[in-house]
Amino acid sequence: MKFKSFLETDVLVMGAGLAGCIAAISAAQAGAKVCLVSSTEIFSGSSFYPGTWGLGLVAPDGTEDETDLVETILRVGEQVADRHLVEIFVSHITESIQYLEQMGMHLKEAENKGEREFIPCFDHKNRSWHGLLQNEMREIFLQKMKALTITCLPHTQIIESVMEGNRVCGALALSREHGCIFLSAKSTVLASGGMGGLFQYRLNTSDITGMGQFIGLRSGCSLINLEFMQMMPGYLSPAPKTIFNEKVFRYSRFCFPGTQDSIWADWELRKQKDLLELRSAHGPYTSRLASGEIDEKLFRCFLQDSRGVSVSYREEIWDNQPEFVKTYFDWLAEKKHITVRDPFQMGIFAHASNGGIQIDEHAATGVAGLFACGEVTGGMHGADRLGGLSTANGLVFGRIAGASAAKMAAKELEQITETEERIEWIPGADAYLEEIRQMNFACAMILRDEHTIKEAQKRLLEIRQEVQEQIQEVRLQTEKTAVEIKKTFEGKADMLLSEGLQQSILLRRESRGSHHRVDYPNLDESLDRWIACTYNRKNRKIKTEFVKEKQEVASCRETF
Repeated sequence: MKFKSFLETDVLVMGAGLAGCIAAISAAQAGAKVCLVSSTEIFSGSSFYPGTWGLGLVAPDGTEDETDLVETILRVGEQVADRHLVEIFVSHITESIQYLEQMGMHLKEAENKGEREFIPCFDHKNRSWHGLLQNEMREIFLQKMKALTITCLPHTQIIESVMEGNRVCGALALSREHGCIFLSAKSTVLASGGMGGLFQYRLNTSDITGMGQFIGLRSGCSLINLEFMQMMPGYLSPAPKTIFNEKVFRYSRFCFPGTQDSIWADWELRKQKDLLELRSAHGPYTSRLASGEIDEKLFRCFLQDSRGVSVSYREEIWDNQPEFVKTYFDWLAEKKHITVRDPFQMGIFAHASNGGIQIDEHAATGVAGLFACGEVTGGMHGADRLGGLSTANGLVFGRIAGASAAKMAAKELEQITETEERIEWIPGADAYLEEIRQMNFACAMILRDEHTIKEAQKRLLEIRQEVQEQIQEVRLQTEKTAVEIKKTFEGKADMLLSEGLQQSILLRRESRGSHHRVDYPNLDESLDRWIACTYNRKNRKIKTEFVKEKQEVASCRETF
């Protein structure tokens, strides 16, 4: 099918969360003509997730704290973070916060910053803590985008990159208003968030589908550390998919649904008191700490009963809450109409990706014309991630990606104004999507083993074969609606990324950070290496392997 360009721009940004917005603004400030695309509303994704009060943002407590923060990230990441990228990351956090303030952003500051609740997840000390409020982010970013005349395309899903040789020259997208369109661009930035959409239960909005990783992989990027994903407790009811505040684990009671019976036997209760105290210091699950037993028990209960676990808070926290906890409960009462006295049902959810597209210090992916930033990327985090650094990641590398993309676009590059691409449609893609997400919930959450992974791989292969028999080529744009084609590409993304995720889990025969193998419960120091996924466009197969050395991404620095 031939497409003429619907829009021609210097820099095309996919994703309108914090990383995407910052990348778009940064590119426009560098003089580029910019188009920002979102599959839903502008200001979306995990940055504007309605299941939490806002975003915590952690920075080094002065330049003298930068070295300690770097070493802590590497230690908590258990040797699978990229030291060079971490050093670049940490050295840019403070100036990136100042960048927000120069925009007019008023960051929330801690009044009692020495309280233990302000120590970031998995950290050993208090650092410089800030909070970003969603409404203010929307207002400030919108003002800036209007002033910089950034073109915004909401309800437009990018489904495929368009390539001229080995260079990305734009993308195909599905627009609610215009159908399938070609967006021509000299540089493209992927900023579409993580891979929580691969799971049945996830603390993500519906636009977090892994499409950015899918597009990057098929364009020639490497994906690293896919097996390291954060899993967190959240509300099942009321207010489904609301994030549970880990700081109150030590004040919580956990019972079987519809009963007052503790999920722990009497002999376990004394032990659990100490573990709950430890568990109150971090949000996601980790196999590094003994507190991992808490999440494993909660998840087993959830697997056995889809109602999850009944939770209530002890009276001692009702009227006397530390500042960080009070901020959460005030928000919960205002937005979700749930008070500290109300019981609720809890489950374990997929949350954030620690791995993704490999980038260098310029946010370049090794594919000419293609950059990436935010949760779609990997390398600046490892097997576990410090709390507050996901926000910092989007902010720091969003600025870098935008500036780098604008610099490349400023060169004398030929702009492609017409392309011919094959658009496919899979009947009944919804059913396959649901089955794949249920499968990943069963095999790729916090309890993983070889048997369940191999069973999932067997079924995934069957699904791929079934799909291949049903694929139809859409020859006219009017034959199928944009919604049907969108589901087709989401299905293709789920299949390909699930294959990479499952292969990575199977290869890593150990437990490390957020990755826990029941059949290999210990860390294996000989596996202090990345697992990289690549895609062969000719045979349409994915290759997953340990990287012998922590090789740098094939850098695009010669283009700068």
